[in-house]
Amino acid sequence: MAEPRSATVTHTVSDADTAAALGSGDLAVLGTPRLVAWCEEATCAALDLDPASTSVGTRVDVEHLAASPVGAEVTATATLVHEDGRLLRFQVVAHDAGGTLLGTGEIRRVVVDRERFLARVPGVGD
Repeated sequence: MAEPRSATVTHTVSDADTAAALGSGDLAVLGTPRLVAWCEEATCAALDLDPASTSVGTRVDVEHLAASPVGAEVTATATLVHEDGRLLRFQVVAHDAGGTLLGTGEIRRVVVDRERFLARVPGVGD
């Protein structure tokens, strides 16, 4: 694995990103599942793996601290803070365009051989 060791992604909250749309509540504000997905997207963007490898998420610990309305711009940043063999630990943070801290936490990923991993998934590697 080579650089980069951190990455940032930016999205605008749409109706499809709300808690009501995602089934994680009934309010028209950014849903926690989408915030977590954007943080995971940033972890993947921070990796530069060879084509035979990929990474899979194994643990997510993200605190969703503030609400964001439809139309808000959200930036999620992931920084690799620990690497132990195949295990990768990322610190993640998300802010809105005004600088409000929306979420923070840690996401763990494990680097795997793409073909071997898929071969173990019923119905995929058959």
